Amino acid sequence: MKLMTQICGLPLLAICLCGGIVLTATAQTKPAAPKVRSELIVSTDWLARNLSNKNVFVLHVTSNQKTYEAGHIPGARFLNLGELLATREGIANELPPVEQLQKVFAAIGIGNEGKIVLYGDNNGLAAARAFFTLDYLGHGNRAALLDGGLEKWKAEKRDVQTQPAVTTAASFTPRLRPEVLVKLSAMRDLSWVAANVADGNVGILDARPEEQYAGAANTRTGHIPGAANVFWMKHLTSASDLTMKPASELQKMFAEAGLKPGQKVITYCNTGMQASHAYFVLKYLGYDVSMYDASFSEWSKAEGAAVVSGKERK
Repeated sequence: MKLMTQICGLPLLAICLCGGIVLTATAQTKPAAPKVRSELIVSTDWLARNLSNKNVFVLHVTSNQKTYEAGHIPGARFLNLGELLATREGIANELPPVEQLQKVFAAIGIGNEGKIVLYGDNNGLAAARAFFTLDYLGHGNRAALLDGGLEKWKAEKRDVQTQPAVTTAASFTPRLRPEVLVKLSAMRDLSWVAANVADGNVGILDARPEEQYAGAANTRTGHIPGAANVFWMKHLTSASDLTMKPASELQKMFAEAGLKPGQKVITYCNTGMQASHAYFVLKYLGYDVSMYDASFSEWSKAEGAAVVSGKERK
């Protein structure tokens, strides 16, 4: 009996013999922290060393070509952000048809091989949206954001050029990853999100400013039930220093927001732009992440979709 008590008292493995039946129980192990994918961010030093590398393609992402023409990293190709976005059923900033996206990347000489480095407008928001688009198309593993963007490049007194890069069209093959996009049809999206709000294995992250998440006096306020909030600008060192915060600091930030290692995470914002940056950062930190692209613009108008207010996760 003493031996039986000792065996059944083992913390990790209990083996109890009762009437010839063997019962085995193992304690649950704590999920390991996701592995940081450092290859998704490149430094200005790295890029400066690799500008002449024919297998490195630099894309300047902006909706205003004049900003590209005013000065860009030598050899950088102009990627029109507007061509990566569409309005569907009144919701702005949706993904266009795959065929259109394929033509966009092929036209600027992006084929199926090589490293793609992204930087662009709005404190890196445009570049993050381009990353999400490439990830949806199955090319995210070879894409990276330039840490600090063009702002850091210029602050370091590095060369810029005004003449457009000379490019040759290439063959770009989409390898669709529909699992990264929580959007198949409006009702199916809403049903999928709502069904998983209370699931402990799924986290939902609102990337908007706190006042919109909490519910201020404007037309798009409050949040999806169960969603946590981390404003996307908090990923960056400061408004004047657009480098990414250290991975350890980002991990702590998301953990304090309620995300857990091993969770599936869905990001959203108003129309999928701010959520793209959260998507990228969580991907960088090794999370299994998807994005609800139609975001709160759709959710807040959908019949039967609950909206809650307040700064606390509900």
